[in-house]
Amino acid sequence: MRTLSHAGGVAQTRLRTDFHINSTVSNRYATTVITSRVANRMQESKEIEFHVEIPKDAFISKFRMYIDGQPYDGVVKTKEKAQQQYTQAVSQGQSAGIVSSVGRTLEEFRTSVNVAANKKVTFELTYEELMRRKHGKYELKIHARPMQPVRDFKVSGITFVDIKGGLSTKELANAITKTQEDKEAWVHFYPTVNQQTNCDGCGEQGLDGELIISYDVQRDNGFGDIQKADGYFVHHFAPSSLPRIPKNVVFVIDRSGSMSGRKMRQTRIAMVKILSDLDEEDFFGLITFDSEILYWKEELVQATSANVETAQGFARSIQDRGATDINAALLEGARMLTRYTREGSASILILLTDGDPTTGVTNRGTIQENVRRVIAGQFPLYCLGFGFDVSFEFLQKLSLMNGGVARRIYEDSDADLQLKGFYEEVANPLLTDVTMIYEGGTNLTQTNFSQYYNGSEIVVAGQILDNNVENFIPQVVVRRKVTFTEADTGPDPIENTTDSVLQRVWAYLTVKQLLEKELLLSGNEKEKVKNEALELSLKYSFVTPLTSMVVTKPQEGDTEVLHKPEEGKPHRNRHRGVGSTARKQGTLMGDTTRTTGTPRSSRTPRSTVIFR
Repeated sequence: MRTLSHAGGVAQTRLRTDFHINSTVSNRYATTVITSRVANRMQESKEIEFHVEIPKDAFISKFRMYIDGQPYDGVVKTKEKAQQQYTQAVSQGQSAGIVSSVGRTLEEFRTSVNVAANKKVTFELTYEELMRRKHGKYELKIHARPMQPVRDFKVSGITFVDIKGGLSTKELANAITKTQEDKEAWVHFYPTVNQQTNCDGCGEQGLDGELIISYDVQRDNGFGDIQKADGYFVHHFAPSSLPRIPKNVVFVIDRSGSMSGRKMRQTRIAMVKILSDLDEEDFFGLITFDSEILYWKEELVQATSANVETAQGFARSIQDRGATDINAALLEGARMLTRYTREGSASILILLTDGDPTTGVTNRGTIQENVRRVIAGQFPLYCLGFGFDVSFEFLQKLSLMNGGVARRIYEDSDADLQLKGFYEEVANPLLTDVTMIYEGGTNLTQTNFSQYYNGSEIVVAGQILDNNVENFIPQVVVRRKVTFTEADTGPDPIENTTDSVLQRVWAYLTVKQLLEKELLLSGNEKEKVKNEALELSLKYSFVTPLTSMVVTKPQEGDTEVLHKPEEGKPHRNRHRGVGSTARKQGTLMGDTTRTTGTPRSSRTPRSTVIFR
């Protein structure tokens, strides 16, 4: 991997910045290092702020500042120990902690340091995330807000690579070149200073947008891709050329009073589009609810063109009214599916709501148990939470208890597209009751999956007992009596290190799944799972909901505590302590390197992203 440097800057500003993004994707696991170098050429000290946005699913794993070559590392600690250090700093009049913000798909990392006259500071942030395959592709997003151009991409073992996003259009399109060979592709992005200030959404502060690299990898057999190294393995299972399974789907739509206005309009638009995408082999049901349940039909019907057209008319007529009886609506939707069984088909229950239960059974725990009992593991439940008023944790538990996932639908102008986009992820089931078996494996991540959908991917990681690859026998079994076995391709050429990529993939997946599991438990079991997740978070220096990163600043000895924010907070929550330096309000997006009252310099930073 090669980091490209550029001096940048102009003489009259006396403030110079280089900005690099170096992202390595190995085994679909992305490790991204963002580096910003700033030299204060003024004759007085200035406060310099480092401000970037990272993907919500990522874990920050390292933060370091260099002041004239001297490193200052952020340290990941338990929240309790971080809070103690934070409280001590505040009592001494030092600056307090900063809590990151949450956007739709982003989290914000922000810190600052006072840099003496004619001194330099380098900020270096590392975050890690597992690429998730959706709609038959992976997407790596490079968030570039102000002055974060991306220079070089190298992609290997791919079937296609595509570039999109605001930084790939109009004026900036000429800054991108793409070449592709059999197993490798390169994307070069190096906009001129003029392009960086004259593109759509750009201005004096430079770039403002994102570059999205879409790609997929070669898939040679039905068993998928399994990598083994250093006593760990990662298995990516995404068989192609499988026949689509007809599905039975019931949509349960909240029409309570809180859905009035744009939410209801967007729901109607989305449902009309979704219904038009049903295959004629599918069977479906549609019910709406407030304090009462209103059926389109009381039984599932085939998705013939005539039935779909009639259902679309029903969807267009949905009006908001009344309270919210989630319990009765979900139980009826589940019963509709359980009453209708079809050999060789896959059933799915989808709930869309924007609020909490307010009538009927309102105890959330009771609702969860009622729904779990009726579904009884027969099919997954997907819960879509509309807006920020909904109790998202309640929906998460409902989904996780029933083999599905919860997704927040953001109350924006494209909410109907968000709804349709989610449906398309589960629109084409290919396998049901998938069980991943690893003889000779241990400490496995999730191995049972209710359904596998076209364009997605199942990922399992674990350890190989005694690192004995010869006795490690993986296989995949599905309900339709289909068994996938590993092709004899020999060991994979993965670099052997004590802290390999595969080990970090395993740790990342394990922590994510332990945090989900903890939501469903109570008492001693909950505490045990929480401690396991905490231990791994500390071992691998992941900033998770259980840990914080403590940053002790040089010069003043200021301390900041950086947390991973709760999901779905709609606004930035920033806490400042006694003794913190006031600054002018600037942009809330991107990297900010500024001195109070001093304009940002013109500079041409470069970045590198490598796929392996």
